[in-house]
Amino acid sequence: FLFKRRILKYSALTVLLTLIQVACGQLEDVIIDRYFIPTHCSREVQVGDYVRYQYNGTFKDGRKFDSSLDKDFPFVGQVGVESKVIPGLDKGVQGMCVNERRKITIPPHLAYGVLGAVIPPDATLVFDVLLLDLWNKEDKVQIRILHKQQNCKRTVMPSDFVRYHYNGSLLVGNLFDSSNLRNSTYDTYVGQGSLIKGMDEGLLGMCVGERRSIIIPPFLAYDDKGYGTKVPPYATLIFDVLLVDVFNVKDDVKVEVQKIPQPCRRRTVVGDFIRYHYNGSFQDGTVFDSSYSRNSTYNTFIGMGYVIAGIDKALQGVCVGEWRRVTVPPHLAYGENGSGELIPGSAVLIFDLHIIDFHNPKDQVDIKVIYKPAECNLISAANDLIMYRYNCSLLDGTRLYSSDDYPEPPRVTLGQGKLIAGLDEGLQGMCVLERREITVPPHLAHGTNGASGVPSNAVLLFELELLQLQKGVPEGFLFIWLQDSPEPLFPAMDMNQDQEVPLEEFSAFIKLQVAEGRGRLHPGIDSDVILGDMFKKQDRNADGKITEDELNINVNEDNEVPKHEEL
Repeated sequence: FLFKRRILKYSALTVLLTLIQVACGQLEDVIIDRYFIPTHCSREVQVGDYVRYQYNGTFKDGRKFDSSLDKDFPFVGQVGVESKVIPGLDKGVQGMCVNERRKITIPPHLAYGVLGAVIPPDATLVFDVLLLDLWNKEDKVQIRILHKQQNCKRTVMPSDFVRYHYNGSLLVGNLFDSSNLRNSTYDTYVGQGSLIKGMDEGLLGMCVGERRSIIIPPFLAYDDKGYGTKVPPYATLIFDVLLVDVFNVKDDVKVEVQKIPQPCRRRTVVGDFIRYHYNGSFQDGTVFDSSYSRNSTYNTFIGMGYVIAGIDKALQGVCVGEWRRVTVPPHLAYGENGSGELIPGSAVLIFDLHIIDFHNPKDQVDIKVIYKPAECNLISAANDLIMYRYNCSLLDGTRLYSSDDYPEPPRVTLGQGKLIAGLDEGLQGMCVLERREITVPPHLAHGTNGASGVPSNAVLLFELELLQLQKGVPEGFLFIWLQDSPEPLFPAMDMNQDQEVPLEEFSAFIKLQVAEGRGRLHPGIDSDVILGDMFKKQDRNADGKITEDELNINVNEDNEVPKHEEL
């Protein structure tokens, strides 16, 4: 203790009489030289306060008789209440500010008087004092809000887990610790005894993104023990805190539905495959990942463990085109270990989701008839030649391609593998001028590989209109009989009855069958080309005419020839 070995105890009466004499001007008073006063002084020493200060004690001639610096420990004591220091020093520190420097000249009667001690009798003493700390037992934790978000949906409560950055300093301004210098947040539970009492109290009520200055008196900090070499005993601590994260172990996924398209015809269930865009951020708004930056959706199955548990849960029950904000606590995200350098441990994650499309691997083509003419004599089927108009888009409305982009609508033979399977299926069973809207799942469209301009695993939406329809023939045939062929066939084909059928006569016969509805040529191919090919097959000796024997040979080789003419 400061003068434990050097002073004689003053009786209370002696001190009182001396102070009365000083007050009446009968004795010389303490002389105070405030040679350094800090710019900011929020509090001055008063009677009853506790102080911690460094000092040098000298005689008037400059000889040193005592110094706290030599002891490597500052003086700590209460001012004016059962003080253990000489009255002049007790009086001289009153009104001081932290970081203030004073030269206090104390006359003998307010020092060791005529008796002296280790100090010579009637010695005037000079103390050079630097005030390091100041507090009172009635002090509370002081909280100064430096910045607070306007939209604060949640504040820190007891038992919450928090992540925060801080700078810790002493009252004199010396930095003793900083999470910022370590580039790592301090992560802990609140109100569970993991923190000093003052910090436990100072964090309560904070919002994510809020900055606070928390001033903690020594008895709510490290008290007389201090902490290591950087926090001395009896130190008031100042923490500048930025709250980065807060959650509770009882928290579940929080879903805020921001937009639902109308109508919503279908919602996701476990087992569906979904494509969505997202922005992933922390609670302080820092973005850690985004599908938009990659210009590619995130594609996954729902409820099968391919994504973090919180997102797996939040993706259930969504509609195509829906927007959701999902807050995922760490125990449903990446836990206390985080994920690489991207996501720190115990981080709450916020995902802004936009659902692009979804399907189930068991889905079939969905057909919605928009318009159907009253009279429908023919409907499209496999092998028919059709001309149709189409618009193709993604389920979110993104246009992919359209027949309007070309000079004329496309013609195609159905069932020949010329189209993606779902579109081929959706075009069958249509009447001329019928309009349809069909939804094609990716496994019946372009699959996992996608196509030019078409993302992988994309559900496609087609608007269709059948413009023309020519009934077709089975694959591999040029002509089929729609009714029984004439019996016998050759006499019917030999129209002038000269026992031979040249190309002109053969062509005239087949065209007659087509005109009268008894047969059908392959659509989409010039009829003269078809008839020429058919004729060459029957003209076995290539003499330019078909005889009855040549026709019979072909009939015997293939019993189907009378009804179906092969290539």
